[in-house]
Amino acid sequence: MSNNVTIYTDGSCLGNPGPGGYGAVLVYGEYKGRDAENYKELSQGYKRTTNNRMELLAVITALETLTRPCSAQLWTDSKYVQQAITQNWLKNWLKNGWKTAAKKPVKNQDLWRRLVPLIEKHDVKFNWVKGHSGHMFNERVDDLARGAASGPGLLVDEGA
Repeated sequence: MSNNVTIYTDGSCLGNPGPGGYGAVLVYGEYKGRDAENYKELSQGYKRTTNNRMELLAVITALETLTRPCSAQLWTDSKYVQQAITQNWLKNWLKNGWKTAAKKPVKNQDLWRRLVPLIEKHDVKFNWVKGHSGHMFNERVDDLARGAASGPGLLVDEGA
């Protein structure tokens, strides 16, 4: 299996807060179809959560799935997640003891703390894709996230 992976993620919330879910698609190397050995889908729903938490959890779960260090192109329609990395918000939160520029506690700290070692382990490039614009994989992860949010077996989001 390739050490290069492309990851697509999305989170959904039916009400904010409300029932939510995440979806992720991982493609190792070149896409060969949904039934190929190098393609994996992930999703899970939660009873009461927020959209931002689900967006983050999709990224975290996808990266936690990787069994060895990888070079990842990660695509998300969440500017919250993408800009936290590309605009160095996360680095500044770490430097400022998990406080924002306004000196307030960072929201979703439990999830950001889970993400930090993952982006240290893997070479991850965070990219933004416009949601609901017809992109095949973004539409798929949106379907997975919404389906998980409205499906059976919802978990409790301890951090919500």
